[in-house]
Amino acid sequence: MNNRIEKLRAKLVEENIDNFLITDPYAIFYLIGKWYDPEERLLILNISREGKVILYLNKLFPAPKFDLEIKSFIDTDNPIKLILEDLKGSVGLDKNMPAKFLLPIMDGHKADYKIASKIIDDLRGVKDEEEIEKMFKASEVNDKAMAMMKEKLKEGLKESEMAEYLLEVYKSMGSNEFSFEPIVAYGANGADPHHSTDASLPKEGDSIVVDMGCMLDDYASDMTRTFFYKSVPEKSREVYETVLKANLAAIDKVKAGVKLSDVDKAARKVIEDAGYGEYFTHRTGHFIGLETHDAGDVSSANDTLIKAGNIFSIEPGIYLPGEVGVRIEDLVMATEDGCKLLNNFPKDLQIIE
Repeated sequence: MNNRIEKLRAKLVEENIDNFLITDPYAIFYLIGKWYDPEERLLILNISREGKVILYLNKLFPAPKFDLEIKSFIDTDNPIKLILEDLKGSVGLDKNMPAKFLLPIMDGHKADYKIASKIIDDLRGVKDEEEIEKMFKASEVNDKAMAMMKEKLKEGLKESEMAEYLLEVYKSMGSNEFSFEPIVAYGANGADPHHSTDASLPKEGDSIVVDMGCMLDDYASDMTRTFFYKSVPEKSREVYETVLKANLAAIDKVKAGVKLSDVDKAARKVIEDAGYGEYFTHRTGHFIGLETHDAGDVSSANDTLIKAGNIFSIEPGIYLPGEVGVRIEDLVMATEDGCKLLNNFPKDLQIIE
């Protein structure tokens, strides 16, 4: 039994859960090291409190190189019967389990059921040494890609052309996919935190929000920088310096044992004190790992204590509708006495000449 499954099993004992049915492909990969995309088909990993590990797997898919029991089925079988044979006592459920599988299981096995995803979410939230190394490498690629994007912006291309260029850059450095659809937003477009990149061209004085990340060795990177095109209006400069101050204040707050809500508070106070509180419209950050948005966030509603090995974003922003948007985002890894930055692309105000 690997260390991750053993840790999970110990939590099942602690929480008196006899079986944990996991359907999330990310969680399954985390535990057994094999990616599956089941589409509409059933895929369930069953881990018992005694440590028995069973994978219910359609014969379409290859078996993992992992020491576990596999119960196979074909498209015309009813795999629910296989699962019911192995359920004894209480059942922990994956929060992502489709109802079309969950309801027949509940009909066939009368027991106590509870959402148990927090167990594996908490495990995934604390990165081990191998994960940390991979995530630092992914962010190193992102730093290099951001430098190339900054140079390319001098050509005055459309937002969409810049996004297309970014994928070429990532491919040249060993990554074949974005970790999320990148945002390149000129001027007023940047006032929409989730702007869909379009055919807009930059104009002098525009802010340029570049929010980007790649997948490398199964792990995600994520970073945002805001540039200015040819010049920077004074109000935009004030907004930028406020966001940068908020970013640094939040990073300074990060260390093991601190509430995540207090990190959010540190960023938010800077922006509120500057008179822009109503224009900081999202949480300060999110956890990241196998997914760009792993479970966990940095928000006023999350009083969870930070643990050493947590990796999450710090990304305050100010968005003035019809005018300007500024966001500055870094990834940080919490340590016992502070944090380490995963990315190191400069954050001083930069003008694209």
